[in-house]
Amino acid sequence: MPISATIHYNDVGFYGTPITLRLQLPAMTQHSHAESGIAVYRRLLSYVLPQWRRFVVAALALVVVAGSEALFAMMMKPMLDGTFVERDPTTIAYTPIALIAIFLVRGIAAYSAEYGMARIARQVIKVLRGEMFANMLHLPVSYFDLTPSGRIISKLIYDVEQVAMAATDVVSILIRDSLSVVALLAWMFYLDWKLALVLLIGAPLIALLIRVINQRFRRYSSHIQESMGTVSHIAEEVITGQRVIKTFGGQGYESKRFEEANENNRRLNLKLLSTSAASVPLVQLIAAMAAAGVIALALSQENLSVGGFVSFITAMMMILQPMKRLTKISASLQRGIAAAISIFEFRDTPCEEESGSALLTREHCRDHPISIEIEHFSYPGKEGLVLEQIALEIKPGEIVALVGRSGSGKSTLANLIPRFYELEHGTITVGGADIRSYTRESLRAQIALVSQHITLFNGTIANNIAYGRLDGTPEEAIIAAAEAAHAWEFIRQLPQGLQTVVGENGALLSGGQRQRLSIARALLKKAPILILDEATSALDTHSERHIQQALQLLMANSTTLVIAHRLSTIEDADRIVVLEQGRVLESGNHRQLLTAAGPYSALYNLQFSEK
Repeated sequence: MPISATIHYNDVGFYGTPITLRLQLPAMTQHSHAESGIAVYRRLLSYVLPQWRRFVVAALALVVVAGSEALFAMMMKPMLDGTFVERDPTTIAYTPIALIAIFLVRGIAAYSAEYGMARIARQVIKVLRGEMFANMLHLPVSYFDLTPSGRIISKLIYDVEQVAMAATDVVSILIRDSLSVVALLAWMFYLDWKLALVLLIGAPLIALLIRVINQRFRRYSSHIQESMGTVSHIAEEVITGQRVIKTFGGQGYESKRFEEANENNRRLNLKLLSTSAASVPLVQLIAAMAAAGVIALALSQENLSVGGFVSFITAMMMILQPMKRLTKISASLQRGIAAAISIFEFRDTPCEEESGSALLTREHCRDHPISIEIEHFSYPGKEGLVLEQIALEIKPGEIVALVGRSGSGKSTLANLIPRFYELEHGTITVGGADIRSYTRESLRAQIALVSQHITLFNGTIANNIAYGRLDGTPEEAIIAAAEAAHAWEFIRQLPQGLQTVVGENGALLSGGQRQRLSIARALLKKAPILILDEATSALDTHSERHIQQALQLLMANSTTLVIAHRLSTIEDADRIVVLEQGRVLESGNHRQLLTAAGPYSALYNLQFSEK
C-alpha cells in the first residue's frame, strides 16, 4: 500500500521543485528494501571515512582478535597429541606460555579495537548532530508548523545513537566474527574436509532465516522510530503546558495519551526483541543438528587423532558464538538503518532557499516605502485563503496599524514581510525592490520584531537583550535599551543584575518583565523596519504608558507596522487598516474611521462599552 505525504515549503521543494511537493512512497519490494538499505548504510559509513586511519588500526586489532580465536582451536591438536599422547617435553614446557601469550595479545587487541571504534562512534554522533542542528536552524517556518518538536528532538537524540551503533558496533562484529568464522572453518577443512562439509549443511537454512528476520527487523525498527517521536512530543507538550494542565485538570487526559504512546512503543520493542530472541536459538538449533551429524561421523572414523578430534570439536563449538553474534547484529543493523533513513530525511530537508543576492541596507529602507500587493495567500499544508486582494503602501517613517478580529490575517500579513512564509501570488517591495531579490539575512537584519509570543533563551538578561548579531554590544548600550523599555527598573533590583539567568523561555520572570526584555532587544537593534505584534499585550496599564513612550521614540526612526487588539494603543497611528477574513475593509486615521462609522467604529465602541 503506498504511503503518501504532502510536504509544503515556501518556494522550493526537493531538488529545486517549486512550491509544493507531493511525495508518494510506493510499497517497497524486498529488492528495493535491500537496495535502499545498502545505499543508506553506504552513506552512513561515509561519516567514518574521515577517521580512516583510526578505523584501520581498530580493524587490524579486530583481525588479531579473530586470529587468536582460531589459534586457540589450532593449539588443541599439538597440545593434546604432544602432551598426553606423545609426551613431548618441549610441547609440555611451552604450551602454558603460548596460552598466556595468546590471551595477552588478544586482550590488548580487543581493548584497542573497542576503544578505537567507540571514538569513531562518538565522532560520528557529533558530526551528525552538528549537521542536523545546522540544518534545523535554516529550515523554513512552515516545516516547524507541520512537524511536532518532539519528533525533531527524537531524531536528534534517539535516532543518532541508533545510527552510531550501526556504523561502528556492527562493523566491529562483522569484521571480528566473520574472520573468526572463516578462520575456524578453514582450520576444520584442514583437519577433515568431509566433516566440515557436513557442518555447512545448515548454512543455507541459516541464510534464509536471517533474510526473513532482517525484513521484520527493518519494519519494526521504522515503527519504533515513529513511536519514540510521539513519546517525545507528548512529553515536550506536557513540560511546556504544565500550568494549563494543572489549572484545567488535564492530568488524566495527558496520562492516558502518554500511556497509549508508551504502550505502543513497548509493544513494538517487544516484537523486535521477540524476533531477535527467537532468531538466536533457531540458528543454534540448526547449527547443533549439523554439529551432531559431525560428531556422529567423526566417531566412526579412525584416521583422526585425539588432538585432531578435540581441535575440530573445539573449533566447531567456538564457531557458534560468533555465529550467534552475527545473527544478533541484524537487529542493530536494521534499527540503525531505519534511524539513518529518518536522520538523512531530516538532514536532506531543503532549507530556506536564497533566491536573491542583493543586500538590503538601512538607507534603502529609509528612502523607499514598503509596498504590499497580495492576490491571495494560504498557509502551506492548509486549506482556505488567509489573505486576498491586499493593496497597501507604508511610507518611510509611517506608522500603520492593523486591526480586526482574531483570525482576520493581521499576523499573517506581518509574517510575510521578513519572509517567514513565501508569498506566491503577489509581491512585497522593500527598499525599492521585491524582497525576494534580497538575501534573507540582509532583509531580516533591517527588521525588528516584538511579538505577543515572547521568546527568551535560558541565558543571562544581557545575552537575551544583545542577542544574535547584537552580541558584543557594550554594557552601556544594553542598559540604555533596558532603561528605554522600562526594564532596568526590575533588572537592577536582581542580585546579579544583567547577569541574571532567566530560565527556560524566561520562566523566572513575569509576563510583563519578559515583554519588556523583548522590547529592549528591539530597541537595541535600531532597525529601520519595526513590526509590533501585540507588543504590549502582557503589560498592565501603568507599565503600558511607559512602554508606549519608549515605542514612540523607536517608531519615530522606523517604518512601523503595528498589530493590536487594544485599539487605545494605536489611536495615534498615521493610518489604521481594518482587516476581516483576509480582506481590507477600510483604511484611514483614527478620527476618519470613527467619523465613517464603519467596522472600525463598531470595534472601538464595543471595546470601550465593555469598559
